[in-house]
Amino acid sequence: MNTIPTIFNETLPSYTCVGGNERRASTGLSAVILNRGGRYARFSFFEELEKAGFDYVVSLEGPQKRYDLEGLSGAFPFVRFILLQAPISTGEAINLAASELSSPLFFVLWNDLRILRGGGASRMAERLLFSSEELARNPDEKNTYRRLCTVPVIQDNRFETVPTLIAPVLIRGSVKTVSSAPAKEGSHSLYPFDGVGIYDRERFIRLGGFDGTLKSFHWQLMDLGFRSRLWGEEIASTQAIKLSYEGAMPAADSTAEESYRRFYLKNLAPVFRGDYANLPLRRFPGYVRRSGGGIFSCWDDFKEARGWVKTNRFRFRCDARTMANSWAELFGPTETGGES
Repeated sequence: MNTIPTIFNETLPSYTCVGGNERRASTGLSAVILNRGGRYARFSFFEELEKAGFDYVVSLEGPQKRYDLEGLSGAFPFVRFILLQAPISTGEAINLAASELSSPLFFVLWNDLRILRGGGASRMAERLLFSSEELARNPDEKNTYRRLCTVPVIQDNRFETVPTLIAPVLIRGSVKTVSSAPAKEGSHSLYPFDGVGIYDRERFIRLGGFDGTLKSFHWQLMDLGFRSRLWGEEIASTQAIKLSYEGAMPAADSTAEESYRRFYLKNLAPVFRGDYANLPLRRFPGYVRRSGGGIFSCWDDFKEARGWVKTNRFRFRCDARTMANSWAELFGPTETGGES
């Protein structure tokens, strides 16, 4: 089992870069493009990003050969194509893009999404700044931007709003998640649906980014979402930005496998007491039953997670049960559109 990372991007995959030497604008917002595959018109897609006025664009390219890169890099010198030497998880790809950028904000998009509403990169970034009045009311605020991640409204290819807001709930003593469609500005979400959103790069790095040892993107999102909320960060939606999928909706694989087990130990099992969290030994028998593995391998996993929690114990603000119990009280009831 790989070691749980304690700092951002402890290991980087092998890759090379093509293009991206020219800065398009100075808005503070760059775009990160994840490629899902499919025969989407890449030239017109990058034209749209150019019109939006992002500072830079980073496009994560898989290890397969791309025969259009020379033409695209010549036509769009502000686009940096990252050529991976081997496949990596989606969370690792976002981490890599964040390490390549210097912009304070980055907007994660997929190549099958189109921007329907937003007002351009400059306007998107401006909306996320704290106003002078807000800073005056909160003199201890050290951040420039409002939150860790701001998520847009997303429509499917039938122009129906996707239930992209995720909320934790306690169901029969277990922490589950339910989804709903965003209906007002600033609605909170546990994690950015499909990874799509505008991230505060400094906060993202400080949080540790996505855990690349979890290979399932669903559990990477769950891990980032729980960790961010448990450590006092915020993910919320905006009505000012709207996107639309060109193709079919992506299917999330929430199978409870090794990624889930690590997610459980890092996020659901710790207990908060006073001003710190710990992973108590009494959780071990339940973990063995949940995992279905051998007692010795389970102990190795548990001991490593216990060490990780101890290292980060003072970063926790609460535990998962408290968070799920207080979610509706803090942010209002959730009209469920699904459960996982």
